[in-house]
Amino acid sequence: MIKRGTVKEQLTVDSVSIKKNGSCPLMPEEVGLLLQALGYPSTTIIYLAGSETFGGQRILIPLRAMYANLVDRTSLCSQRELSDLAGPESPLSSDLPHPPPPKSEKELIEEWKKAGPRPRPLPPPPARPFYAHEKEGWYGWIGENDTEPDPSPIEFRRQAHRLLWDALDYFVSVQADAFFPGFHNDGSGWPDYSSLIMGHRLYQTPSGITYRPDRKTVATLFENVSDHLYHPPRNWTMAARQHLNNSARIEGIKMSATMSKPASFLAHPLPECSCRTAKSPVVQPVKDKHGALLFGGEEDCPDWMVRTLALVPTKNNEPQSEDYEGELPEDDPSQDTQQESDRSDTNKSEQDEEMDPDD
Repeated sequence: MIKRGTVKEQLTVDSVSIKKNGSCPLMPEEVGLLLQALGYPSTTIIYLAGSETFGGQRILIPLRAMYANLVDRTSLCSQRELSDLAGPESPLSSDLPHPPPPKSEKELIEEWKKAGPRPRPLPPPPARPFYAHEKEGWYGWIGENDTEPDPSPIEFRRQAHRLLWDALDYFVSVQADAFFPGFHNDGSGWPDYSSLIMGHRLYQTPSGITYRPDRKTVATLFENVSDHLYHPPRNWTMAARQHLNNSARIEGIKMSATMSKPASFLAHPLPECSCRTAKSPVVQPVKDKHGALLFGGEEDCPDWMVRTLALVPTKNNEPQSEDYEGELPEDDPSQDTQQESDRSDTNKSEQDEEMDPDD
């Protein structure tokens, strides 16, 4: 891989130093411990968004032990619902190598008779067929070809499905009550999944809870309690809670504007994508050390947007059904009493007619 130029960096990596530097994503176990430090009960419903977790379900065992209501799209949606989301598709042939056709007993006997002397030791048995996950990604072709082959139709379909699943997870994450990223601001210069979700939540629901943890600070916190992770002292819990709560407030927005916005404008769409109405209070502008405006100081909203916002309360106060054009009349107790008395008089007259001795 180094000779071919596929890998241009050093393969020798000091994982401990990279972890302390905050370059590694948070493990599911660490996320669960941080949520416990924040005070989330064990009955909290957690939706696991994003691509497949590195390490599989085995890595999720500690988090699932702390929060049993850990769900994802595969547990909330049936296969029929996911297939309906993808739409109708024509069947495609698999791109995996097919095993040779089985030989009959007669063919095996003829092959045995024609074979020469048997070498010692015997040759190894035939290789097993490849699994699907062994042919996906760059590691499926790096040992066979010098250049990346053209994707097959089934590979294009898998990529399209992944985009649909990512879009579904994106929608759920934006609408969630709280969002906790496991990995963001990777420093690659490209927008990442979590940063886009955080920017969308900041634009759509700024009052929502969006945590922006500093992984370098979190790594230092876990290093201090590495011997007793599940029974940390109270001062550690208070320090972790203070850091995470601050990341969801103004301090976290400042850090996000400084780190995420240069890589992607959508990660921090303020103040360019926001405006101020006449009734909204004036927010003191906040700038970074270089004088760049982080938020505040928005321009006035255009007239058409102000008129639209003025109509929102009116629409909310309209009745839900068109069958009721006005308010229902209130019950009149005197009218009910009069109706009851009329009913009782009618019943008495009927009884008198039935018991008349002259009949």
